[in-house]
Amino acid sequence: MNPEDRNHLVRIGSAQWTGTLAKGQGHLSTASGALQDQRYAFATRFAQERGTNPEELIAAAHAGCYCMALAYALGQADRPPEQIEATASLSLQLSPQGPSVTGVRLKVRARVPGISAAEFAQHAQSAKASCLVSRLLNVEVALDAMLLD
Repeated sequence: MNPEDRNHLVRIGSAQWTGTLAKGQGHLSTASGALQDQRYAFATRFAQERGTNPEELIAAAHAGCYCMALAYALGQADRPPEQIEATASLSLQLSPQGPSVTGVRLKVRARVPGISAAEFAQHAQSAKASCLVSRLLNVEVALDAMLLD
């Protein structure tokens, strides 16, 4: 990796874990400082205990990435959005072989002046295909896109 290469970016996240899977706990951090020693544990990942988990962070990253991809697609089409809101719901299946991500549902609502519903749907699908996180995930990504008045 050449640090002089401006087309190559490195993003760093780190984790620490202490103890067994069921009774231990860990902390997640990012080099940017956006997350700093955020606690996670078995119960925050596989039960409903308050706290974060890797899958929740993937879902948040997916929603953020998708918003940016849609804003880009709309801007390129000279249809700049006023507002885009996205939610990514990641489905986690627990089985004896281990947990698996089985799908993601993206729900997006946007306010885009002067665009038809058909044109919006086209850009929404295009953004899903170009979103880096959508391409990273090896699961079906369903999209529910709605243009707001």
